[in-house]
Amino acid sequence: MDDRSVPPQAPRVPAIRELHGVRDVDEYAWMRHDPAGLAEYLASERGYYDAQVADQLTLVNELYHEATGRTPTVADDSARWTLRGFSYWHRTPSGAENRQLIRAPRAEQGSEQLLIDENALAADSGYVDVGVAEPSPDDRLLAWSADTSGAEIYRLRFTEIDTGRVLPDLIERSYPGGAWAADSAHFFYLVPDALNRPYQVWRHEVGTPAEADTLVHEETDQRFDLTLEASRSGELIVITAASRDTTEVWLIPASRPLSMPVVVEPRQRGIEYQVDHAADPAGGEGELWIVTDSGATEFTLMRAPVTAPGKASWTPVGCPATAPARADTRLLRCDVLDGHLLLTLRRDGSPLLAITGFDSDRQQWRDVIEIRPAMTAGMIAVQHAADYRAGSVVIVEQSLIEPPVWSDLDLTTGQRRELKRAKVPGYDAARYRTERISARAADGTQVPVTLAYRHGTPLDGTAACLLYGYGAYEACIDPEFDVSMVSVLDRGVVYAIAHVRGGGENGREWWQQGRLRAKPTTFSDFISTADWLAGDAPGSAPLVDGSRIVSRGLSAGGLLQGAVYSRAPGRWRAVVAEVPFVDCVTTMLDPDIPLTINEWDEWGDPRDPGDFACLRSYSPYENPPAGPRPDLLVTGAVHDPRVLVHEPAKWVARLRQTDTAGSRVLFRVELGAGAHTGPSGRFGHLRYEAEVYAFILSAMGIGGSGR
Repeated sequence: MDDRSVPPQAPRVPAIRELHGVRDVDEYAWMRHDPAGLAEYLASERGYYDAQVADQLTLVNELYHEATGRTPTVADDSARWTLRGFSYWHRTPSGAENRQLIRAPRAEQGSEQLLIDENALAADSGYVDVGVAEPSPDDRLLAWSADTSGAEIYRLRFTEIDTGRVLPDLIERSYPGGAWAADSAHFFYLVPDALNRPYQVWRHEVGTPAEADTLVHEETDQRFDLTLEASRSGELIVITAASRDTTEVWLIPASRPLSMPVVVEPRQRGIEYQVDHAADPAGGEGELWIVTDSGATEFTLMRAPVTAPGKASWTPVGCPATAPARADTRLLRCDVLDGHLLLTLRRDGSPLLAITGFDSDRQQWRDVIEIRPAMTAGMIAVQHAADYRAGSVVIVEQSLIEPPVWSDLDLTTGQRRELKRAKVPGYDAARYRTERISARAADGTQVPVTLAYRHGTPLDGTAACLLYGYGAYEACIDPEFDVSMVSVLDRGVVYAIAHVRGGGENGREWWQQGRLRAKPTTFSDFISTADWLAGDAPGSAPLVDGSRIVSRGLSAGGLLQGAVYSRAPGRWRAVVAEVPFVDCVTTMLDPDIPLTINEWDEWGDPRDPGDFACLRSYSPYENPPAGPRPDLLVTGAVHDPRVLVHEPAKWVARLRQTDTAGSRVLFRVELGAGAHTGPSGRFGHLRYEAEVYAFILSAMGIGGSGR
């Protein structure tokens, strides 16, 4: 009988890797190629985890019930958005885990149509993720897809909306992204390769078998993924091939679905561009609006006729929102709507929207209206902008302490009209505080930090701190409200997000300074932020208790946690590394693992001696810390296609084998249906968060009821 009080010990089978004059012995490489042996080991780890956290069950239940108590008990409808005379919204039925997609004619009442019920789709496995939900241009059909395992393989179906009949058409393997042709008879969809890279666009004719579908476009360069969408104008099918720093766009007229795609501008290494379409009121082909970094590090706006889309025809846009270019302003996106341009920007580390467009005679630019977050240290984003002629879009705003608010944003006046405010029973935002501060990195750079805490929690060096970080892919970790986090704040913990380099909070340069061989800057920024908050850095004053800082991050943020766990083990009271990318050299040498080849441009290619040396210097698997280590919680999922489960499993096994101080390592592995980010369903996810927060609070020496 297994003794679940004793940490599992994985079998050790030495495998030798010799590269660039370095000889490495990997005793757990077998996990990559022995699924039966790995399954046995994972089961033992899950059993050990369950036994070790049994004494936290009371706290887990308390946190879970607090979070569910802040969750509406009655049916809850989302903010509505419009498309071609219909209103669409999501409804979460009373007590249900998942949502329904519903629509109704805007001019009528009481004629709701249920389009998708995620609860029914998740009935067998307990997991669901909807990838595509696209109504046809004639509004008779719905193309939809769903993944019910967490493996990100989506079955694509078609439903007659009025009758609810699911057509016999079935594509077994697809990927999120799709577009209808103007005739409502042809649907374009994405197909992933064996490594789950979306690499093909296919065309399906409704009413015909999938075997008769036509391959439209294939991306053979494994560094590039494909995305697929219809332009908001409805006139173009847009295919985008993208690597980490290079893009190429192809167009198909939606009115001529049998046409072959035409390239906008052939790819050029290091040049990115994205397009949207403005329809011609006179019935012509219209023009493209192009966001590109060609000649502009933080991106600029160009325009070109659809009939001559290449770079030779790109014309700089003198829009005062983007010209002249500003080093403190990153242009992320341009959404084209009838007579309006809606720009998504970042300035001085904060999100920003800007509305502009031509005047009525299309000769001069209208004044720019800037739309900033209404909440302190908050975020703002476009939520729904599907209706080309609506004259408005739906935006969402929130902060770490303010629940989401959805508003209709008038594109002529810039006025917000509140549509919905998230219901959080028993919660009062006035009891909490949030603010943005800066921490000084080792090289003097100011790193933005967003704080949240309960009113009355002192920032004098006595409160425990949960520090979150990510720092990769130019992704921005903007503040979002979390009903589970409230319980942590109520127990006197300060929550902090370190917006470290490698992310995109301060623009393209912020990413470049934490990417490839500059990647270690991400880790030093995070450690410096913790030191600054603790008052241990020159020029800082203690804001939190430096002996009770717990760090947390997911995926690439899990790598961040693994790296700082190794580099500064004495800094942390505990570390939470969720689905962590931690076997960096081995993974980036394996072209048969998803996200390897197309991520060489993010992490480096270890076949290059310089990249190898950099990756090996920080890879957590190669660098277990010496001496005492902080408590560590690692998560993984057997169906995760992004960080394959053997990777965190190998790391945990090696940490156990190299430990000399009786350190505590727990591995919470999801053995059934579950995805990269954990269980689906709102209650399933709240239960997961309760487990993680119980570990964190217990490590801090905190438990019991919140205030």
